[in-house]
Amino acid sequence: MPYAHPEALVSSQWLASHRNDPRVRVLDASFKMPGITPTAVEDYAVAHIPGAVFFDIDAIADHSSSLPHMLPDEATFAATMGELGIGDDDLAVVYDSAGLVGAARAWWMLRAFGHNKVAILDGGLPKWRAEGYPVIDVPATPRRASSTARFDAALVRDKAALVANLAGGAEQVLDARATDRFEGRAAEPWPGRRSGHIPGSRNLPYPLLTDPTDRTLLPAEELEHRFREAGMDPVGPVVCSCGSGITACVLAFGLHLLGRKDVAVYDGSWAEWGLPGETPIATGPAG
Repeated sequence: MPYAHPEALVSSQWLASHRNDPRVRVLDASFKMPGITPTAVEDYAVAHIPGAVFFDIDAIADHSSSLPHMLPDEATFAATMGELGIGDDDLAVVYDSAGLVGAARAWWMLRAFGHNKVAILDGGLPKWRAEGYPVIDVPATPRRASSTARFDAALVRDKAALVANLAGGAEQVLDARATDRFEGRAAEPWPGRRSGHIPGSRNLPYPLLTDPTDRTLLPAEELEHRFREAGMDPVGPVVCSCGSGITACVLAFGLHLLGRKDVAVYDGSWAEWGLPGETPIATGPAG
């Protein structure tokens, strides 16, 4: 069983052969939680794929929101992509120093603003380095490009949509957090958040979509099996959620590889839903 969208995933060998193509742009979208050192941008300064620019998920965000790294507006996103040298006709290849996490968020952000020419480097920077490909410590100096942004609301959900979905459950909600967080047995890393999950949601921890040895995506048959095991209906729309809208994008990417078109990401995720207030919370296993 092949991937429905094999073009969304490129190998180290492919990137090594194409990274100097005039229409290929490489983005280091590595992400770390606040307080973890060295930071992702500090890691980039030490070693990154030659020519890669740093895609700062925390900086390319709505800074008027109290929630972490929420999507910015169209104008901000377009201006930032232009500064990073990513034009409308360019193929953006994104990677992460941890394999997939930030890369999936950058992939989703680009598509959320209408840039569908985007792929993820399978296995990320760890696999690239393990295979002997070069890294450098010299920051890229991209030439400004012409970039536009067209927001695709079908790929994004907000709290109001998730609250409305509680009554009928028209959209399946799939949570990418670790099981102990989903079930409410572990404290949330975002301060002040309650523990548990959105009632009616299912749980599929995002690391289960990759091979633990080299962090590459599982074959299509195994991906499909993981989603079935999590209790996801093979038909019907899906909303992916997580702690703050980052690892939810890993699930969205896995579903994209399988050809699902009705997949959105809850941008605020548990960083929003888990705040003190009236949003209902369930604990214990899904079901």
